[in-house]
Amino acid sequence: MDEVIAHPDQWECVTCGFEWPKEAEPDAADAPRVVKDAHGTVLADGDCVILIKDLKLGGSSVLKGGSKSKPIRLVDGDHEIDCKVDGIAVGLKACFVKKA
Repeated sequence: MDEVIAHPDQWECVTCGFEWPKEAEPDAADAPRVVKDAHGTVLADGDCVILIKDLKLGGSSVLKGGSKSKPIRLVDGDHEIDCKVDGIAVGLKACFVKKA
């Protein structure tokens, strides 16, 4: 928003007059990254996960739901998990797995 007035201890919207306190915003680089599986369980490096649905890899390759991974590694980016499933190295989104 460009229409915000900065007061010493609060912000104010010029359009509607809503006011909210100024708070120290956490630094994204300092905050630990929390990755949760499809059921909300926190994942960590070294955990094993199970696919909750079939995932197409392109072409005719499919990873079947219920397949268990080798220990995972959490990474930055769109696909939070690097692991091997059925001998294939893949990057997975955490919303498609559950902790084993």
